[in-house]
Amino acid sequence: MARTDFRLRVLMEPRHGASYDEILALARAAEDAGFDAFFRSDHLLGVDAQDRTYRPTDCWTTLGGLARDTSRVRLGALVGAATFRAPGLLATIVASVDEMSGGRVELGLGTAWYEREHDAFGIPFPPRGERFDRFEEQLEIITGLWRAGEGEEYSFQGKHYRIDANAATPRTTQRPHPPVIVGGSGPKRTPAIAARFADEFNGALGGDLRERYAVFARACEAIGRDPDEARRSAVLPVACGRTPAESERRGEVMGSALIRANALIGTPAEVTDRVGTLREAGADTVYFHIYDIHDLEHIALLGAEVLPHHVAPPLAAAQRD
Repeated sequence: MARTDFRLRVLMEPRHGASYDEILALARAAEDAGFDAFFRSDHLLGVDAQDRTYRPTDCWTTLGGLARDTSRVRLGALVGAATFRAPGLLATIVASVDEMSGGRVELGLGTAWYEREHDAFGIPFPPRGERFDRFEEQLEIITGLWRAGEGEEYSFQGKHYRIDANAATPRTTQRPHPPVIVGGSGPKRTPAIAARFADEFNGALGGDLRERYAVFARACEAIGRDPDEARRSAVLPVACGRTPAESERRGEVMGSALIRANALIGTPAEVTDRVGTLREAGADTVYFHIYDIHDLEHIALLGAEVLPHHVAPPLAAAQRD
């Protein structure tokens, strides 16, 4: 069943990294433009590992700052690397930022894929199968800690992680806990894990989005879960301009062929139509993937010329207030 509360969000993927002030400026621009949420990637290197100009920032440290320096937009990572943080610590970090934001945080988490990034920062990068095993155990622990009652002991014994009688479990502002986002293009383990834990399934880039949502729905049904309990989201790299030259200029910073192949480089009307196509495929949430973090006019244009076509005017007005 399609949701009536369709959402458009901003996802920051800085080409050369970013300082906190630059991230804050983009988050506030997204808030001012009326977008539902501001998300950032969780990377310590750019996709071009040889980029010596890249300035790394820690994802959850900056989200904690944004929790205090913004007032309305929801905040999160799309998606965090499960290899970066121990699950008990991550559960506490997210709960802390949830409180700091007044209950505006969402946890996006994935297995991690960028081996060179791990090597550059001394972070272990297990084989793919082990990363999936660890990822599943992490979600079990994080949601288990969040759901534990006041003073109730929580324990977990897995192959890779162990929690020993924790009676001081982290308290989240949102109940039962912040929304959990899981996504990817894999046909088996990703949808199966998402069916167990996700409040939102993200269909990632490329391929047949409608089929990925169908695979996720079947994974939910296989464990007796109603697939319509979860949201379905998509990522759309965007370079929008009022003229072809302006669109192409914004598109030049996208970099990788994969991103450009799945991007919409065009006018507000063309972006609006592509969002409509994603909605027809089953998406109820779309993340505009933004690369030029200094181009705040880009965010304003998308908010003024695209957002009103997909978010009801009363809601759009409320979001801007």
